[in-house]
Amino acid sequence: MATTRFDAAEYLAEPEAQAEFLAAALEDGSADEIRAAINTIARARGMSDLAKATGIRREQLYRALGEDGNPEFATILTVLRALGVKLTSAPSKGTPKVAPKRRAAKKAGRRAA
Repeated sequence: MATTRFDAAEYLAEPEAQAEFLAAALEDGSADEIRAAINTIARARGMSDLAKATGIRREQLYRALGEDGNPEFATILTVLRALGVKLTSAPSKGTPKVAPKRRAAKKAGRRAA
């Protein structure tokens, strides 16, 4: 029996589905998984159209978003903006890995000295 390679890009026609796909990668994915998700969405939209919208050559997009790619954050932002994706921030559940600085306490201690 002949099989074909699965390509998620073929199933991500709607912007809502693309946003959910990327949100899942951003939730707990590695940098490579996030890059791969952006690549999949870019291919679903059409790399040639994305190249026109970003001003980045199609070949450069394939290279940056491809399996061995390591795009600069500026490139990622440019691509996401062209795709109409907005990044947002929300606190994660649980204890933060890095405690916030206690600036107010330090300032109060300096004033007393």
